[in-house]
Amino acid sequence: MLFGDIETALAAVTNTRSRLAKVDALAEVLRSLAPDEIVPAVGLLTASPRQGRLGVGWRTLSSRGGSHADTPTLTVGAVDEAFSRLTGIGGTGSAAARTALLDDLAGRATASEWHLLIRIMTGELRTGALEGVLLDAVARASDRDGAAVRRAAMLSGELGETARVALTGSADDLAAVGLVVGRGVQPMLASTAASVAEALAVAGRASVEYKLDGARVQVHRHADEVRVFTRTLADVTHRVPEIVEVVRSLPVGDVILDGETLSLDDDGGPRPFQDTMARFGAEAAREIALRPWFFDVLHVDGRDLVDEPLSARLDELERVAGAWRVPATVTDDTEVAETFARDALAAGHEGVMVKGLDDPYTAGRRGKSWLKVKPVHTFDLVVLGVERGSGRRAGWFSNLHLGARDPDGRFGEPGGFVMVGKTFKGLTDEILTWQTAYFAEREVGQIPGGIRVTPDTVVEIAIDGVQRSVRYPGGVALRFARVKAYRSDKTAAEADMIDTLRSLLPGGSTPARGDEAAEG
Repeated sequence: MLFGDIETALAAVTNTRSRLAKVDALAEVLRSLAPDEIVPAVGLLTASPRQGRLGVGWRTLSSRGGSHADTPTLTVGAVDEAFSRLTGIGGTGSAAARTALLDDLAGRATASEWHLLIRIMTGELRTGALEGVLLDAVARASDRDGAAVRRAAMLSGELGETARVALTGSADDLAAVGLVVGRGVQPMLASTAASVAEALAVAGRASVEYKLDGARVQVHRHADEVRVFTRTLADVTHRVPEIVEVVRSLPVGDVILDGETLSLDDDGGPRPFQDTMARFGAEAAREIALRPWFFDVLHVDGRDLVDEPLSARLDELERVAGAWRVPATVTDDTEVAETFARDALAAGHEGVMVKGLDDPYTAGRRGKSWLKVKPVHTFDLVVLGVERGSGRRAGWFSNLHLGARDPDGRFGEPGGFVMVGKTFKGLTDEILTWQTAYFAEREVGQIPGGIRVTPDTVVEIAIDGVQRSVRYPGGVALRFARVKAYRSDKTAAEADMIDTLRSLLPGGSTPARGDEAAEG
């Protein structure tokens, strides 16, 4: 397939807000792919090349502005091959080799194709071709049941491979995709409730659990082999030997556990999130140890549990990992649950999770089965740009431009982000130094006083609330925003949506003037 066909499909997706039209455009492309083009094409459609990070920045790519092809001849296979070669370049002369490869790729692409390739390689593609839409397109193109396609993607953790099986295999092949111990599974996600009472009203009798301020982990064990994945399914086994040791000690042969890990201080209380993430991100063990806390189990010794109710899964979790469970209580009594939530806060944790006992494990979905309740408003937002500091912060990138997800394009480009505020508060000198170097490598353009960056960095922001705004297109602005922590364990697809922030507005949603206090 010509890469130009991918470009045409993405243009069609960008130019419509109709989910059905998006699905039709993507399905047409998927039907036309050769078997060996499916996985690479899915990576291109979602700006997630199968090779991962390509190691090239916007400045390098944008400077390849020489001659381009007059007509489309570049193929999906050629693009995929070039990406593979890019990731393989290293050692002496690597810069020159990388430049030569990019010049060749730019010369074989038309001007519009090269512009699209830049957006794919920098992760700045905003098409609305999100996972859910593409999964529907896979089902349409393959004439397979949508639920079967979504389940296969959930259990395999690989959208491209799911598309390949659906498009080239039988319905039985798709149905045969199941849990495999050692292969990451998309994690189940939580929505937000304003109070414990509100959460219980939705969940009924529920498991009320400590909401830890740690890093999500999914742990697989087969015999003595243990693998630990992050919430984005990156394998970090080598970083966490203490978790491996814990799981090897459990009375089980095969198991998949879901949980959190965090570091504790000398008194057994949680260390700051930054300490946990610094240890979690280290390539080798350090003095600070990570302790696992498990809250779910997906598989035990040949028995898949994802379709069983939480009550059954918790029984198995208690049996195989009772000593390592997250503190929890089962109740439908609001007073009991609120007392438990106060205990969680007193112990230094964020709040509680409220989980319906009758619900299965719905991976990759953010529904009402799991609800998080935190007394302070915190949201996961995406950094869209950074401004240069002044005064004591001269020489650093300081003020962050923050965006919420706008998957339907109600306030901008479909599948993009809508700006909701700025902040420079909560940034230590250490964080300022780090983010200055980090965002310099993620530049994709200029803004007044700073740079626009690849919108793939998630930061947890604490706010006092929101207010109506005419400054920002989403009609809402953050009040007194401050940085709590960067969330390297989360992807931009997991950031909070603009509608979540708008739901905090008192009464209607008509923007009004007077949003100046929202700036931090």
